[in-house]
Amino acid sequence: MPVQFLRQLTGRNRTRRANRQLGIALAFVAGAVNAGGFLAIKQYTSHMTGIVSSVADNLILGNGLLALAGLSALLAFMAGAATTAIMINWARHRKMHSEYALSLALEAALLLAFGLLGANLKALVAVFVPTTVLLLCYIMGLQNAVVTKISRAEIRTTHVTGIVTDLGIELGKLLYWNRHHDEKSDQYVAADRDRLFIHGAILGMFFAGGVAGAYGFKAIGFSVTVPLALLLLLFAIIPILDDISLISSLYQRHHRR
Repeated sequence: MPVQFLRQLTGRNRTRRANRQLGIALAFVAGAVNAGGFLAIKQYTSHMTGIVSSVADNLILGNGLLALAGLSALLAFMAGAATTAIMINWARHRKMHSEYALSLALEAALLLAFGLLGANLKALVAVFVPTTVLLLCYIMGLQNAVVTKISRAEIRTTHVTGIVTDLGIELGKLLYWNRHHDEKSDQYVAADRDRLFIHGAILGMFFAGGVAGAYGFKAIGFSVTVPLALLLLLFAIIPILDDISLISSLYQRHHRR
């Protein structure tokens, strides 16, 4: 990938096109992690709606430990989103190029950690499975918050329920028969084809990532996280290197005085 493209993809100066390109790419990663993670630990980790419902169910059924586990997963997802917000605001106040790239670099490191944890799942199931659940929920929260912050909540990469809802709304508008064909009329119903495209693309990439992640996990196991982590690192590296170069330049100027 050209350096300038990567700089625009995750750099501080944003365009709507770059936001959408990043959202589509990260939807693939989210789908792969979610599906591969399910094969590893038998739980989807981006589905907070289901987790909150499971907490309620387990409370009523008297399964206190399971309810606590679900609550912990929810808090881990929130902690991931909070971490992204902290990192972005910290970098923004310092006018860093890696304002958004830092969270993606952290996600890449954590995906590698997931691969290392996964290699030990069979040895110490009681310890590593709960840890892996929390780690994956944290990663999902971390990533979803990056694109949410970048796009000002226009795009989310793990919240498929919202994506499908928006798609349904726009499809309903597309299929609606207008009795009066005056497009300037307040009663004229028109689909937002731009929203149809972006939400359709994100949904498609999430599904494609799920297929790739599930197949990769089945074929090569936890090593499937390595190419995903490297992809995220590739996305993040140019803005980070820009900051390192800037810091180095300022350091050299300071010592020349």
